[in-house]
Amino acid sequence: MANVISANSLTLAYDKGKTVVINDATFTIEQGEFVFITGPSGSGKSTLLKSMYGQIKPYKGKLSVGGFDMNRIKRNQLLQLRRNMGIVFQDYKLINEWTVEKNVVLPLIITGYSLDVQKVQAEKLLAHVKLSEHAHKYPLELSGGEQQRVGVARALSKNPFLILADEPTGNLDEFSSGVVWDLLENACDQLNATVVVVTHKIPTIFNIPYRHFIIENGGVHEVH
Repeated sequence: MANVISANSLTLAYDKGKTVVINDATFTIEQGEFVFITGPSGSGKSTLLKSMYGQIKPYKGKLSVGGFDMNRIKRNQLLQLRRNMGIVFQDYKLINEWTVEKNVVLPLIITGYSLDVQKVQAEKLLAHVKLSEHAHKYPLELSGGEQQRVGVARALSKNPFLILADEPTGNLDEFSSGVVWDLLENACDQLNATVVVVTHKIPTIFNIPYRHFIIENGGVHEVH
């Protein structure tokens, strides 16, 4: 199996190195693996995830994602990488002026897929997240849990090789949480996507094998 993410002595910092968040982390994540990242509030979980989609660059050490060197990645390469990954944000990041259906297929719109392809994919994904009847509503007409399910559907719209999710069920009710976990499990199990989830709590019922990294005092350690 190929490494999708590889970190070697990775250090992540803010303020030109004055505030070190992740210190000297070394790990690999392979294609098709499901990985949970946990740790205390403020430990650097979201910072580590941001480095994986190129929002912040390594301060020291090396980080490779999808074959790209994140230390030296160029803007056009970063756009190419992000087009092939799905990102689930804690605050949804939906476009309020667009319908639910259009939000789901945003990645397909950006890359120029036909309207027919967009419609088929939107129908399929909205059925998966149990929101078919809300296709023509707008995000602000939905509950928080429903908006997050739209966000997860959007992340899956291009069958990405890598899904990064930041506290995807942090503020959700039990039903919406269950839908989100089922979707992420299925993406890993059936599409062979690599899934990396930052969360404060691993679900008690989880149906596929997973790995667990914990961040403590800047270190990234695997729990066996």
